[in-house]
Amino acid sequence: MFTMKLCTMKPKQEPARIVRRALAPLIVLAAIGTSSVADEGMWQPHQLPDLSAHLRQLGLEINPENLSRLDQFPMNAVVSLGGCSASFVSPQGLVVTNHHCVYGSVQYNSTPENNLLVDGFLAKQLGEEIPTAPGTRVYVTEEVTDVTSDVLAGVIKSTSGIDRYKAIEANRKSLIADCESSGNHRCGVSAFHQGLEYFLIKRLEVRDVRLVYAPATSIGKYGGDIDNWQWPRHTGDFGFYRAYVGTDGQPAEYSEDNVPYSPASFLEVSAKGVEDGDFVMGVGYPGGTNRYRTTAEVENEFEWYYPKARGFREDIISIINENSTEGSAARIAYENTLASLNNYSKNFQSMVESYGKSDFIDRRTQAETDLVEWINSDSQRREQYSPAIRQLEVLIDSNHAAREADLVRSYMGYATLPSAAHRLYRLAMEKQKPDAEREPGYQERDLRRLRQSMQAISRRFDETVDKATLSYLLSRYAELPEQYRSQATDSFFGISSNIDQGQVDQIIENSYAQTSLDDEATRLAWLDSSVEEFENSDDPLIRYAVASYSERMTLELESKELRGQFQRWRPEYMEAVIAYNRSLGQPIYADANSSLRVTFGQVRGNQPKDGLINQPFTSLEGILGKDTGLDPFNAPTKQLDLIRAGQYGDYALPSLGTVPVNFLSTLDITGGNSGTATMNSKAQLVGLLFDGVYESIIGDWDFDDAKNRAISVDARYMLWVMEYMDGATNLLEEMTIVQE
Repeated sequence: MFTMKLCTMKPKQEPARIVRRALAPLIVLAAIGTSSVADEGMWQPHQLPDLSAHLRQLGLEINPENLSRLDQFPMNAVVSLGGCSASFVSPQGLVVTNHHCVYGSVQYNSTPENNLLVDGFLAKQLGEEIPTAPGTRVYVTEEVTDVTSDVLAGVIKSTSGIDRYKAIEANRKSLIADCESSGNHRCGVSAFHQGLEYFLIKRLEVRDVRLVYAPATSIGKYGGDIDNWQWPRHTGDFGFYRAYVGTDGQPAEYSEDNVPYSPASFLEVSAKGVEDGDFVMGVGYPGGTNRYRTTAEVENEFEWYYPKARGFREDIISIINENSTEGSAARIAYENTLASLNNYSKNFQSMVESYGKSDFIDRRTQAETDLVEWINSDSQRREQYSPAIRQLEVLIDSNHAAREADLVRSYMGYATLPSAAHRLYRLAMEKQKPDAEREPGYQERDLRRLRQSMQAISRRFDETVDKATLSYLLSRYAELPEQYRSQATDSFFGISSNIDQGQVDQIIENSYAQTSLDDEATRLAWLDSSVEEFENSDDPLIRYAVASYSERMTLELESKELRGQFQRWRPEYMEAVIAYNRSLGQPIYADANSSLRVTFGQVRGNQPKDGLINQPFTSLEGILGKDTGLDPFNAPTKQLDLIRAGQYGDYALPSLGTVPVNFLSTLDITGGNSGTATMNSKAQLVGLLFDGVYESIIGDWDFDDAKNRAISVDARYMLWVMEYMDGATNLLEEMTIVQE
């Protein structure tokens, strides 16, 4: 067993802070007092002081005030990866997150001859750590400031949709530009309560990130897509990055001279772990929830969008599998894409099934009816809120009118080379404007990312797969009514009401044979090309991007007009919802939006249906029970031998009699919470959130305290794998591991 050691915290030179207005009605209600209520909610840090008494009652041992201080432990140990959450676990910038969050970088560095996905990866010393996939970042939140009045400056009720959208966008850009003046930060302005509030979020952007350790997929993805969203789980879903900076301590591009980043604080890892009923909390960056949407939006999502979108995803999965073989360069290039497609395909199917088995739509309809009755029961409320209810209904109907076309367009991005051509030409057009007037994604602040995305294509693209994907997408596009089709697309690919798919495929074949966008150097050269060079190009995919540009901009303008109208009426609708909830003594928290949040609850199993009880822990022996020797239940032979020998080390849970692998808790989570640190009452790391049970998938829309359960990989299993399976003793020594 390696040596335990104490943690040392380094003070941060420039304290982070939260600056906000006094918005007591939107913060939280004093009425919160039962665990059934408290387990629901993804709370903004500045809301936590109002929950201090309840948090202490639940078992929190650290000062609850610290949870509102971004410059204090543990908040400054938690980071974002721009899609996943993560945490520092050493003073040398070591970052722990989920295996599936580092999966893209493992895939990027894999080849048929050196398949890290199969074999895993471990750097035994700093010099062996390898660059991650281009664009990988570690974001450290430093400051959150209420900028609602700044964002809405110059906007009045009579402002048109497009003018409202442009004014808000211009104000956002100005705030972001000022925030990013140091060159070391990535800032954003996020809407809360559907635009009722806006916060400027300032994050240090660490640009040199390296892959340190990822167990083999047979551990990190054990159970694969079969076990996804299921319980019991036995998945070692963890991996490690390291953040590097320049010798001056500031963020820098990759260089061999760079040094590990020294975080202000980091999390201790608990080898004692948690028991059934223990307090836990999750601090991370949940992506998005929709708990305040209208009945019409709920029905559209569950009864139309999820089934349709799942069909697209399953078809693209089949195309990739049919046009690549297991272990080939083509399949490795698409492994990360397949993982994402499979995950959301299953998610969407489970959403539909959960919706069909629940009374969610009935409860949402009743809640909406009650809201309207509450509004109409008072003349002042009726005058204040009724217009928003009516206008929002009109806008939602308008938004749904073109849903078929919108869905097809949204999936066209899976055709890599045409999508790259569109982005490259859009950049040339945007570069003609002053930077502040460019579309987000094409400003100077975005060029580094855009370049890296063009580089990443080299290891995430196969011509045969891409042509087949484009052929499929165009066949779906051709099914659209003519009014929703593009003249440029119809003309270029020869699409008509009597489509000849063979002719379309020949045009695709010829276009790919003549394009040079499959060459990385060519793609990068286009980043610096003028509009005239694009317009004079004889590259067929570039010509297509040029020809279709005007129509795409018309659609974008229509979308912005509609979004501006939503920006007018959604906040007023949310004012009504908040006022109504307040009258009922209900908790008020904003939908998740990828900003830093805290959720809390306890380790607890559940009873998803009659006669079935889910215990809160799974164990090593469960791996033996599932193992078939075939993917995805193909645990390494060494692991099976260790389990049979009862080699538990110091990581067994006494009440379980063995090493726990995964555990359930009542934490309120969603996508983006992947990699979130599951902490105990002392804010020590006891696990990593990585999934939810089948019954809680619908939690993006509807929280059910009895059924909602989050799944974490247990820190004790992580440590067991590191010590006994992979010999990651260098990392074990680097981390601070405690047993009390």
